[in-house]
Amino acid sequence: QVLLVESGGGLVQAGGSLRLSCAASGRTIRTYAMGWFRQGLGKEREFVSAISWTDDSTYYADSVRGRFTISRDNAKNTVYLQLSSLNPEDTAVYYCAAAFMATNRALSRMSQTLYNYWGQGTQVTVSS
Repeated sequence: QVLLVESGGGLVQAGGSLRLSCAASGRTIRTYAMGWFRQGLGKEREFVSAISWTDDSTYYADSVRGRFTISRDNAKNTVYLQLSSLNPEDTAVYYCAAAFMATNRALSRMSQTLYNYWGQGTQVTVSS
């Protein structure tokens, strides 16, 4: 019922920045918490960041806190992930996900099982 399409990935040098976008369609994301996950080659998908639907509280994995910023624009039905100070370890496919009416406590657990809908992913490659 909710289609999520990521964009903005690409090739960037270490220390550089990118802004990823997640455009939703089908219904408003107003009542969905939104999250970003990533999966590197040969690795499991891991939590990156999430933003609440109730009060815009944000959550970050330790590995990205201070470097990445999640935001949402409900009027545009879009969620963003600003990536800065990138390093090669950030290379991965980045996925957008939506969790219907997820509580902040649930979001803080950073579990992917919370999310109902997933995008197709966008590749971020950081060269050294």
